Amino acid sequence: MKLDYAERFIKSLEGAPPDIQKAFYKQARLLQESLRHPSLRAKKYDEARDIWQARVTRNWRFYFLILGDTYYLLDIVIHPK
Repeated sequence: MKLDYAERFIKSLEGAPPDIQKAFYKQARLLQESLRHPSLRAKKYDEARDIWQARVTRNWRFYFLILGDTYYLLDIVIHPK
């Protein structure tokens, strides 16, 4: 699978702390290997819009669509608790 980044995602990632950026790239590699990797905890976030959510760290999540053979990354944010 390939990764593609929305402009919003890029801006959010650039604004994230360096340790979160590093953790994201690790998780992105795992996503490319398997959507079902346990550390991602990937799940359907919004069924109607087909948006998925996956874990970066305990406190950060990223959101994406699956379009054919591409994960289209929408945003990365602090997880609201």
